[in-house]
Amino acid sequence: MSGSTGGQVGFIGLGIMGQGMTRNLLQAGFPVGVWNRTASRMEPLIAAGATAAENPADLARRCEVIITCVSDTPDVEAVILGTDSTPGVIKAVRVGALVIDMSTISPQATRMIGQRLHDKGAYMLDAPVSGGSEGAANGTLSIMVGGEAAQVERAMPYFRAMGKTITHVGGPGAGQMVKLVNQILVVNNMLAVAEALLFAQAGGLDLDKTLGAVTGGAAGSWMLQNRGPQVIDRDWRPGFTIDLQQKDLRLALEAADELGVPLIGTSQIYQLYRTLQAAGLGEEGNHALAKALEHLAGITITRSTSARESEQSDA
Repeated sequence: MSGSTGGQVGFIGLGIMGQGMTRNLLQAGFPVGVWNRTASRMEPLIAAGATAAENPADLARRCEVIITCVSDTPDVEAVILGTDSTPGVIKAVRVGALVIDMSTISPQATRMIGQRLHDKGAYMLDAPVSGGSEGAANGTLSIMVGGEAAQVERAMPYFRAMGKTITHVGGPGAGQMVKLVNQILVVNNMLAVAEALLFAQAGGLDLDKTLGAVTGGAAGSWMLQNRGPQVIDRDWRPGFTIDLQQKDLRLALEAADELGVPLIGTSQIYQLYRTLQAAGLGEEGNHALAKALEHLAGITITRSTSARESEQSDA
């Protein structure tokens, strides 16, 4: 695929997700400008062909499409609306420009920011993503988009460079609401994976064979297939950190409270993650939820000695 929709696209937020997403835009042939609060994160992308902006307003001045992917609601407000020290996108946004926020933030804040941009003659889409760092690197993210249909169509070349499943789910804020649905499913699924592996460990099962037996059946899921082996390997590198997962769960619980919806399992998982944060594990992957259950049970999930010996003999 080759980028052919015109001018430079701006990307703000070069963390664990933004790095891969920006690289895929570059590989698709789009001219890309970047800005990140920690300037050193721009360097590898500049080496790959991106150009650096001085601040979000500078990026908005030269781009008709600006993508943001930052950590939380205050961060989106800071880069789009600006702060005392950093001029935001809105300060220099062009009439007719499109701002695409691919962070996961408050749906209410999304609608407020969108209205502020609309007052300046610009458009906004909320387009949060799912798929972890793997999906960001491989260009296979699921993208849930809220906003006007015409602007979604305008954004499709960029979305196709970064994602595989792109769904227009409704009007402004709907993308954020669907992302919270996604996160409710993710964490409850991870709890089920952790409980099942703990049960298998306590029962003396070979964990690799157990995973092989259940992953392809009705119990199979993305979390089981991708995070189950990591738990067995004691590999806590993050595709998505506990701290960021907690932020998303906070948003889901706040929205559920406003809607009067009981999120029983999600509330419990939020508290389990809190214990891990208190233990200083917030930068580990969200699959480290298994550690909270291990602590309760006094059992460690790990590949059996016999399985390790078998692997070594096969090698």
